[in-house]
Amino acid sequence: MEAVELKQTIQLAVGDTLVSAAGSVYEITKLARVGRGIRVHYVTEAGHAGRFTAAPDAVTRVRRSGSLQAA
Repeated sequence: MEAVELKQTIQLAVGDTLVSAAGSVYEITKLARVGRGIRVHYVTEAGHAGRFTAAPDAVTRVRRSGSLQAA
């Protein structure tokens, strides 16, 4: 099992891999400031695109600079 870090949204970078509590992975493709929040664009293992907006200090589970091929 790979190590997962807890990071604030403000610390995320394109290429980081988000890990859900259920074990699904999402690779970050774009980050953008939106008002007081940060919009995170991602792609799933199946290739589906999605996005969410989070507060800069929100905590996320991250596998650093990973890719979906490593999952």
